[in-house]
Amino acid sequence: MSYQTLQQPVSARLEIKKSAFIAYAYSVTSREQAMFHVEQLHAQYADARHWCWAYIVGDPNNTTSAGFDDDGEPNGTAGRPILNVLQHKSIGNIIIIVVRYFGGIKLGAGGLTRAYAGSAQAAVDQMILCPYVPMTQVNIQAEFATEAQCRYIVERLKGTIDNVAYDKQVLLTVTIAERDIELLKTELAMAGKVLSAEE
Repeated sequence: MSYQTLQQPVSARLEIKKSAFIAYAYSVTSREQAMFHVEQLHAQYADARHWCWAYIVGDPNNTTSAGFDDDGEPNGTAGRPILNVLQHKSIGNIIIIVVRYFGGIKLGAGGLTRAYAGSAQAAVDQMILCPYVPMTQVNIQAEFATEAQCRYIVERLKGTIDNVAYDKQVLLTVTIAERDIELLKTELAMAGKVLSAEE
């Protein structure tokens, strides 16, 4: 499961026959996140004519979750061309939303398809892509004396510490790359006195 994803949000703007096409791209890991960005842009550009979008959650070469919307443009002229750009470029966990201000000149079906695909491509051209790394959350139960060493191991493996609870022992909730789980368990065991690292 190797594919590229967006490192940070980007935007691009095209003007075609007096219509403005403003494309935004965001990293997402669920349909709910994707729809949140659509709603935000709908509110930000309340006076626009259309808010067309396409998203892919997961591997673009083996899509488990994808969707698109023409938002009132002729069927197949907006959302599908945006999705096609994402699939062609093999970018996953992403949404591109194109906000359109109508300029008074009709573009026709072919013109609209080119405009939306071109807007998506303009956003892709702005992107810094990075390999997608599946992450998972684990709990590490440790003695107080080994907490600092546990933190060091997690940070060295580029994990993040999400929560720490203190009771008779220390419970660290951490997020780490799935591929590093076994390495984490091995290093924690070598640190000694670590009771468990449970997924």
